[in-house]
Amino acid sequence: MPFQRIVIAVGRPEEATHPAALKAALAEFISTLIFVFAGQGSGLAFSKLTQNSPTSPAALIIASLAHGFALFVGVSTGANISGGHLNPAVTFGALVGGNITLLRGILYWIAQLLGALVANLLLKFVITDVVISGFSLSAGVGVWEALVFEIVMTFGLVYTVYATAIDPKKGELGVIAPIAIGFIVAANILVGGPFTGASMNPAVAFGPAVVAGSWAQHWIYWAGPLIGGGLAGIVYELFFIGFTHEPLPAAEY
Repeated sequence: MPFQRIVIAVGRPEEATHPAALKAALAEFISTLIFVFAGQGSGLAFSKLTQNSPTSPAALIIASLAHGFALFVGVSTGANISGGHLNPAVTFGALVGGNITLLRGILYWIAQLLGALVANLLLKFVITDVVISGFSLSAGVGVWEALVFEIVMTFGLVYTVYATAIDPKKGELGVIAPIAIGFIVAANILVGGPFTGASMNPAVAFGPAVVAGSWAQHWIYWAGPLIGGGLAGIVYELFFIGFTHEPLPAAEY
């Protein structure tokens, strides 16, 4: 099987201020805010109801369901405008596969990080008796084990995004893309939640880290998802799509 090279499109300078790109970035901001507010908020609500009791199997299931449902909604709301990434690792995977320009990717990253940050600030404002904490490794979990956890989980997430949303051969499968993406995140939380918190998303980790001022081992929640997302983009593009990137039409960005 011949391998095709992958081309990363930088994009034209005017793309940064093009109305379509700005609308897409705004959609990423709003959809990410919706997703993070519901997902992160579910954990805070559980802590309030249980008087800040230690993490339990019930908390894990609640976190899994809340994040899965919220991501399903978030992806659905943004799909027709921005593609519904809601995650810098998904955007990075699309970038290395040649399916989004670098300039638009940067707009998405900024919007996603701001959306997650605003969601956490809103949660801090409305929930005053529960402390927001950043992602951290559980006792006994080493740095490298955690990194591999985040790489593998995010690989599965971005691979699912490619198969159901990006692949031009997806056909009617694209209709179930949001729920499939929500399902894989929910399943990964059940697997990785007790060990790393199962971020799979640098924006999700960034928001509470800023609000809580907690940066210990924060790099894992960037390196792992970006490596996993990038690998998924490269693998799917090379083995299942081939070289499909073409220069963006003059009227689109």
